[in-house]
Parts: sequence; structure tokens; C-alpha cells
Amino acid sequence: MRRLGFFGPRGTFTEQALLSMPIAGDAELIDYKTVAATLDGVRCGEVDAALVPFENSVEGSVSATLDELAYGEPLVIVDEVALRVEFALMVRPGTELSDITLYTTHPHAYAQCRDWLAAALPDAHFSPALSNASAAVEVADPASRFQAAIGPRIAAEHYGLDIIADNIGDNEAAHTRFILVSQRRQPAPPTGADCTTLVIFIRQDHAGALLEILNEFAVRGINLTRIESRPTKKQLGDYYFSLDIQGHIGEARVREALAGLHRICLEVRYLGSYPRHDGRANLAPETASDEAFAESMEWIDALREHGRPPEQ
Repeated sequence: MRRLGFFGPRGTFTEQALLSMPIAGDAELIDYKTVAATLDGVRCGEVDAALVPFENSVEGSVSATLDELAYGEPLVIVDEVALRVEFALMVRPGTELSDITLYTTHPHAYAQCRDWLAAALPDAHFSPALSNASAAVEVADPASRFQAAIGPRIAAEHYGLDIIADNIGDNEAAHTRFILVSQRRQPAPPTGADCTTLVIFIRQDHAGALLEILNEFAVRGINLTRIESRPTKKQLGDYYFSLDIQGHIGEARVREALAGLHRICLEVRYLGSYPRHDGRANLAPETASDEAFAESMEWIDALREHGRPPEQ
């Protein structure tokens, strides 16, 4: 039986997202306490693949995931899924809204419910938790100092809590993107609607260093859908870049861009080419198609071999 890991404990949005994927249908699901532990479960072979949160449309990327993929033993992303994030306020049975003086949840969840909480619980105080589900576990304990937790409805089901208020998020359009990660392997063939994720370390900080990286994509008609910097943890002002591009390593334009980056960067970590969760086709100019690249190489080969262009 296939074993799949996820950032837990039980009752997280990550579990909910994994259960929505066809791959989870006949798999044994294993939960881990942290993102690092989840990815290590893949590295040591405890699970065949694992799902971790990657970015949120309101709060941005999950730094723990970015850093683990940038520095840990290399892994690859093989799939992704996006989940609409809907928050519920959960309490032990018998607790009223007026009883709540202290509540807990993950800081990202708190940030996405801040306006509702200010209006509904103006005198209550917030304390952060490692995850939304761990907040629910804490509140389920009768001896807990917390009266309420914020998280997905699935957590209330797991831990016997009552939902005292539902859909309390401030942004109804909020979504979280999750990535399915496995040990390194050959990528699946292109679908025409793919994403490639990279981590890039510049060779030396200098004026125009980022522009050099961006030019490798721009001149080949490759669109970036995400780019951000993260500290390398070596010294102030030293950063690496994490980015997503539209396209697949099976496409000539993407391969050429990666080759160009390899020449100018200290390190390029390839984190996989995989189908986009939204299914949007990768649009590229006609001059950046595989056919255009093949024709240009034929032209070069003819010049080298015959000293003239083909058919002349």
C-alpha cells in the first residue's frame, strides 16, 4: 500500500487538501508534527510522497517549506493542489462565545480572521500554535487554559469540538497552495499546463545580478508566476531566490533557460516540473516554441557543416 505523509496533526488544512487528491484514495496517511519532519519522512523512505503547504493567497509563502526545499537533501515536487481556506471557531462542548478570553491558532490563520475576531471577541487574547490542528488538540483537553481554537471544520470532527462560529475568515477568496513532494525522479511528460519550481543562489552579489537571472527567462518568452528572496542565513544582505515559472523542463525554452542559469549562478536547484493546479495552458510566443528552437538549431548546424543556411 502506498504511504503518504502530510503536515499534521490530523485535522489540518493539509490533510483536507490531501484527501481531495485522487492519489490519497487507497493510501495510508501518515501525519507529522512539522514541515521539516514531513519532508524528512520522504527523504528517509518512511513515506512515498508527502503534502506540505507552500503559499497562501493572503499571507504569502510558507518560509519553513521554502527553506527546507532549498537546503535539505534534494526532493522534487510532483503535483500541487489549491484549497479554499474556510475557518471555524471551535470550542469544547458547552462553551459560549462570552466565555472566550484566550484562543489559539496558527499565526497565518489569525491574520486571516483578524477583523472578525476584533469585532466578535474584542476583549479576548490570541496565543500562537504550531498548526491549526494542534490548536484544536490543545483546546480539546479539558484542562487547557484556552477556550477556543481557529481552524478547518475537519479538526472539530477529529477532536470532538463544537463549531460556535463558521466561515469567520476576512477574505472569502483566500486559498492555500499545497505541493506533493517525493524523492528525486524523472519528471512526468509535459501536459501543456505546467509549472517548474527553482531555487537560485547567485554567484556574487553585484549590480544587475537579479536582472541577469530574469533575462534568462525574458529572452525565451518564459513567464514567472512567483519570485521571492529568502535569507541564506550566512550574513545580512545575502539572499537566495525561490521562483515558479510557466513551463516544463521537457520544453526547449525551459532547458535553455536552466542551462543559462547554471552558467551564471552559484547553484540552481531544480525542484520539479509538474501540472498546474488551475490547469491554465502555458502561453509562449511563437518564437519560443519547441519547433522554433529546433529550426534555429538546424540553421546553426547547416552553417557549421556547409557554410550556408539550409536550402540555399
